[in-house]
Amino acid sequence: MWHLSQSQAYSILKRLEKHGDISARRVSQDGLPARQVLRITAAGRKRFVHWLESGYGTNARSIRLELLTRLYFANHHMPEKAAGIFAAQFAEVNRNIERLRDALGALPIERTYNRLSLDLRLRQMELIRQWMREISRQFHVVEEPS
Repeated sequence: MWHLSQSQAYSILKRLEKHGDISARRVSQDGLPARQVLRITAAGRKRFVHWLESGYGTNARSIRLELLTRLYFANHHMPEKAAGIFAAQFAEVNRNIERLRDALGALPIERTYNRLSLDLRLRQMELIRQWMREISRQFHVVEEPS
């Protein structure tokens, strides 16, 4: 889904440790340098669950990166939450489509480039909604989202 360099991973892990989301301890190894063993803390687990269940994106990039990441982790760690996460994102996509339609309808015809920009965003959201309808069964959403 996305590339993460080793330096980015270490930076993220240091930040998580600083915020108390993970704890680290050094473990000695015979003939090798000590290694760190990382564990998620109770606060980190709470923050992780909150992240899984909130922050639904309203643009193509956030849906491509954040939604798929949330669904990946939900399916692996809390599969009972995946359908709810999917359904909440679908509802947000529908709300965004309505907002974009309203904004486009209210925009004067002479605002050509604003209209083109809104039209493109609207079409992206409609395509994402269609894609979500097509993949909904993978996330145990039995009824097609409306």
